[in-house]
Amino acid sequence: MDLRYFINSCAEANELKRITTEVDWNLEISHVSKLAEEKKGPALLFESVKGYDTPVFTGAFATTKRLAIMLGLPHDLTLCQSAQQWMKKTITSEGLIKAKEVKDGPVLENVLTGNKVDLNMFPVPKFFPLDGGRYIGTMVSVVLRDPETGEVNLGTYRMQMLDDKRCGVQILPGKRGERIMKKYAKMGKKMPAAAIIGCDPLIFMAGTLMHKGASDYDITGTVRGQQSEFLMAPLTGLPVPAGAEIVLEGEIDPNAFLPEGPFAEYTGYYSDELHKQIPKPVLEVQQILHRNNPILWATGQGRPVTDVHMLLAFTRTATLWSELEQMRIPGIQSVCVPPESAGRFWAVVSVKQAYAGHSRQIADAVIASNTGSYGIKGVITVDEDIMADDLQRVFWALSCRYDPMRGTELIKRGRSTVLDPALDPRSDKLTTSRILMDACIPYEWKEKPVEARFDEAMLAKVKSRWGEYGID
Repeated sequence: MDLRYFINSCAEANELKRITTEVDWNLEISHVSKLAEEKKGPALLFESVKGYDTPVFTGAFATTKRLAIMLGLPHDLTLCQSAQQWMKKTITSEGLIKAKEVKDGPVLENVLTGNKVDLNMFPVPKFFPLDGGRYIGTMVSVVLRDPETGEVNLGTYRMQMLDDKRCGVQILPGKRGERIMKKYAKMGKKMPAAAIIGCDPLIFMAGTLMHKGASDYDITGTVRGQQSEFLMAPLTGLPVPAGAEIVLEGEIDPNAFLPEGPFAEYTGYYSDELHKQIPKPVLEVQQILHRNNPILWATGQGRPVTDVHMLLAFTRTATLWSELEQMRIPGIQSVCVPPESAGRFWAVVSVKQAYAGHSRQIADAVIASNTGSYGIKGVITVDEDIMADDLQRVFWALSCRYDPMRGTELIKRGRSTVLDPALDPRSDKLTTSRILMDACIPYEWKEKPVEARFDEAMLAKVKSRWGEYGID
């Protein structure tokens, strides 16, 4: 699969709208996209961008249906159900389907070097009025190679177009990309890098699965059930998808940062002080590869829910669920890191209780997991009759089963993220407090509340006759 296959799949499922009206890259594309996402509308392909021939694609994952399309799953699955399928497929997979290197591919249809390298050739959007400039987006995979181990890393970063040949890259402290960059700094060398813009959307999820000895391309092919194809980018020798839309090849000087930002983050706020630019690593673009008639995949952020939040919610739900399964804690029915929590800050787990303290054990396990230990502010546990992504019923449980004194535990200190706008701006501590909220009916209660339930026979009859009632 490549981006074009995904776009065509969305069209076949009535999940794509082609916009033929002329639009401006300056704020208009982003504002149309954001409004469409908030209405749970279709993905958008802007075919007439003012001053450009290149179309812009937005809203890739903004609905659970498009998320399922991307994963090759039945389109009616919920976020929890899709994540469960992903979890089962990845943790029970017996063998990796190794990716195949090819010598040629559509991404090599155009190779631009020297004076032909000009980022202005693409309709890079400006998303919000206070952004520091035009952003290629946040769904950009930057390929790096560890100079000591030879291992390849595909990190997803935002990239700001600084001028016609340079992009600011937000490589955050502590992440693997920064650790690799520091190795090049110690060697006194620039770091080769290749930025992928537009490819199989599954590649962005592959990096969340830590399969030892496997590349992101191996993981993508394993989930797809067929080999992924990559080729070695001609300038940097880094592996890039053969069917990518655009690849920017060049180098990052680990000792030469330039001001970048601000940018409206996935939290709905600016992480950097307003109007303040922060020095960030810079990709010096030396060569551009692109397909004939390339499609620019653009992703903004802002307040939830956008396609980025759906992607974050899915990947964190799937990885958290996988980690809990590997802990072998019994009774877990479903797991969700809701997109409404910016796909990061809250987790909900549904549990079939088997002993006193069972739900608290699961909440503790969430915080102890790799996924839950970073950024999570709250964990809510609910009984087995509530799906973790059914927020309507989660709030019902918080209202009618949860007692704040009995069901609340506070943790004073946990790892947070630099992008959390709730952190004290006067402090450099990247820690947050956490709350565990047990919204389960206590297992040990002898007398439990009696719930108003349907008559099962009548419910089955009504469902069988639903079409006769004429209710849409």
